[in-house]
Amino acid sequence: MTAGLLNRRQLLVTGAAVLTGSALARAHNGTVHVVIEKLAFLPADIEVNAGEIIEWINKDPFAHTATVEGGWEVLIPPGKVASHLVAASDTVDYYCRFHPNMKGRIKIVQ
Repeated sequence: MTAGLLNRRQLLVTGAAVLTGSALARAHNGTVHVVIEKLAFLPADIEVNAGEIIEWINKDPFAHTATVEGGWEVLIPPGKVASHLVAASDTVDYYCRFHPNMKGRIKIVQ
């Protein structure tokens, strides 16, 4: 039983590392994709370079926003894609104005 439990833990840790690595790999191809599904930004935390584009893909049946308090806002209609060109060089937190529990962080690395 201990070996089975250990294998499950190893699988979970490996899966988390793969997901994290794939999110970071997508951040360096010019466009970062964030899926919105079941009232969540996936991945919630991303790293991008200045000049790259963030695309939010809304799979929910209702509208969302990517809102930076005192900054910019992107409206993402249901079933649609919306984007934002990254220009600043710092880390920002964002949320959905319609669903404030939906939160994410954008770390700009260049």
